[in-house]
Amino acid sequence: MIRHVLLVKFKPESNEADFAEIREEFESMVERIEGVVSVEWGENNSPEGKNQGFTHVVFMTFQNEDVRDTYLFHPEHEALKEVFVPHIEDIIVIDYDVA
Repeated sequence: MIRHVLLVKFKPESNEADFAEIREEFESMVERIEGVVSVEWGENNSPEGKNQGFTHVVFMTFQNEDVRDTYLFHPEHEALKEVFVPHIEDIIVIDYDVA
């Protein structure tokens, strides 16, 4: 399995309604693309203050590398990006194999 982790800093003008729409788009990937095992969405609540302005996390699990690679260019992912990308101020993306 492959984990795909996004740390997101949204633009200041993005609001809760935007976040809800983006979350729904991400979570629907499980039904829309075969091999997307799970999607988690979370908002930073750490008291440490070390998030450097990154406020949200998307944590996706793919069945394997082939599914991840298909997802990256899949039309459903492109539709998600139309909703998501206009709100991004900054993003960090990390993928790793699950041992």
